[in-house]
Amino acid sequence: MENLDSMNSFWDEYSPLMVEYGTSLLMALLVLLLGLWIAKMITGSIKKMMLKSKMDDSLVPFLTSLVGTILKILVVISALGMLGIEMTSFIAILGAAGLAIGMALSGTLQNFAGGVMLLIFKPFKVGDFVEAQGHMGVVKEIQIFNTILNTPDNKIIIIPNGGLSTGSMTNFSTMATRRVDWTFGIAYGDDVDKAEAVLQKLIDADKRILKDPVSFIAVSELADSSVNFVVRAWVNAADYWGVYFDMNKAVYKTFDKEGLSIPFPQMDIHLDK
Repeated sequence: MENLDSMNSFWDEYSPLMVEYGTSLLMALLVLLLGLWIAKMITGSIKKMMLKSKMDDSLVPFLTSLVGTILKILVVISALGMLGIEMTSFIAILGAAGLAIGMALSGTLQNFAGGVMLLIFKPFKVGDFVEAQGHMGVVKEIQIFNTILNTPDNKIIIIPNGGLSTGSMTNFSTMATRRVDWTFGIAYGDDVDKAEAVLQKLIDADKRILKDPVSFIAVSELADSSVNFVVRAWVNAADYWGVYFDMNKAVYKTFDKEGLSIPFPQMDIHLDK
């Protein structure tokens, strides 16, 4: 009888607390399960959007995982808050730790952010020939923190994405055509019209040089030792270097046959007795 009275007393004293905390626990569990389901749905929707936008394959799983983790943390914090756990101090500690880690890894985070921007906006892609940060080469790989270039002399250059995303860059592969520029000189006293005609003939003879836009030839400078011609012609991007080097060779051989001199710097010295 005494035990029964003790149990009744215990129930009378603690039953309101059990009901209160039991309800809170049930609500928190419900919020946790529902929140995790919603987080999963949101993450899946974001992943589908990124795949439809043809985002880089290496970036999709990373961003999906990042968004999913952040949403799950928010759901857990909300559930713990429903249990009456004071989250203000916890969030403050978490924020301070995040700030400290962010300051320690500021350079790494900058490179990470730069990598994300490069993969999203795609100013260049793998296989493009670019010049950036004082280096020139073919893009071999775009990573989260670095971009790897393969130089024409077969060197591997690793460029941090932070500076690459904020600095200037030249992409030689974006446009289908490129303009080739030359400067050729003849000696003073040579026939200017003849030189211009020879240059035009050489341009017409190279089938890789496009007819539209029209090539341009003009006297550009009366230099110290030569009369200089500027020559501009348009080619397909893949033909740029072949046309450039072949034209230099053709001009040298043809000028000699046509009696046109390619001058070099020289100095006249007058001696007084």
